[in-house]
Amino acid sequence: MTPPSSNSAKPVYLDANATEPLRPSARAALLKGLEVEGNPASVHAPGRQARALLEEARTRLAQAFGREADSVVFTSGGTEADSLAVHALGAVHGRRVILGATEHAALHGAARAEKVPTEILPVDRAGRPDSARLREMLGGGPPALVCVMAANNETGVVSPLAEIAAISRETGAQLHVDAVQAAGRLPWGSRDWNAEVLREASLAVSGHKMGGVMGAGALILPRDRPLMPLLPGGGQERGRRGGTPALPALLAMVAALEESRAQDWQAIAGMRDELQARAVAAGALVAGVSAEEGVGEAATERLPNTLSLILPGVSGQTQLMLLDLAGFAVSAGSACSSGKVTSSPVLEAMGYGAQAGQAIRVSLPWNVQPGEVQAFGQAYVEMAQRLRARQPASSAGPGRDTGA
Repeated sequence: MTPPSSNSAKPVYLDANATEPLRPSARAALLKGLEVEGNPASVHAPGRQARALLEEARTRLAQAFGREADSVVFTSGGTEADSLAVHALGAVHGRRVILGATEHAALHGAARAEKVPTEILPVDRAGRPDSARLREMLGGGPPALVCVMAANNETGVVSPLAEIAAISRETGAQLHVDAVQAAGRLPWGSRDWNAEVLREASLAVSGHKMGGVMGAGALILPRDRPLMPLLPGGGQERGRRGGTPALPALLAMVAALEESRAQDWQAIAGMRDELQARAVAAGALVAGVSAEEGVGEAATERLPNTLSLILPGVSGQTQLMLLDLAGFAVSAGSACSSGKVTSSPVLEAMGYGAQAGQAIRVSLPWNVQPGEVQAFGQAYVEMAQRLRARQPASSAGPGRDTGA
């Protein structure tokens, strides 16, 4: 395998689900925010200018999800937004927490920190939460906070949110949706994203996942309501989250969301599907998609940019090393694992067994070029052919690793 260009040492970046490259509109908004001298909490003219920009950003973010401005609580990112939801919507009200088996570590960590009773909602082979099982779990017992991802960060598989929201409403449960990966990449105003029942859910979003900068996020509430904060601070965010808001990063987040919503995601989905077809032909499996489904409209709904590839018999770490040497930056799953390459808990929950440690995630960024995807496809095919050729015939089954 050779890098796509021998004249450039810069790798081809295909790890957008870890963080998207900075969008032009976000850069402009960031610079505008950096020029503001005032603190939004100050009453003098520079402070009022900063406050006006902050509230404009709040209104624009709320409108993107069909909410009122007062429903937005700005945070430092998706992890804090998820933690605030578990704390203020779950633990404070004595609710048990029901977590989807493939939920982000932020939610599992928040539930442990709050020491709330926690139950795990199983998922099907595609990674979608089991709606029938959820109804059973909510059929009795204490009030619950149900936490599900809008779309999985590793496989891109989209959850049946409207159905889950309807079950939550019928049983009196509060629904919290981790929309960190879905925000901007899926059309919130269409399909089940526009279901009225979803207006009763809280949402977590993160700026850098949309092409903003790190350090900005939000918890979007179903309606304006008081919350017991995790960070009391000086009473900012109407007492719901203390600390001076990161105005430049928040402005960049909103600009990135709006630009992301205008993205031609169909074009990116087309590149993903072409890459998927080449990888499957080289012997790869696609997590969350059955061999019968293939690609296109009939396939499991996924984020348009995300592809989880399993190369049977070859560890994800081996694949990452070889692809990195070839000039391509991909990952083996969530970026929130302290740089470790381990077996994916998401794929384990989906029933992939030993193959959960044989996967890589390819997530195409907003500015990806067709030639970059084609070059990666060629490198992946060459890698797969070389490594699989080294496998003894008796070790072709899952769970065996050829090594580097």
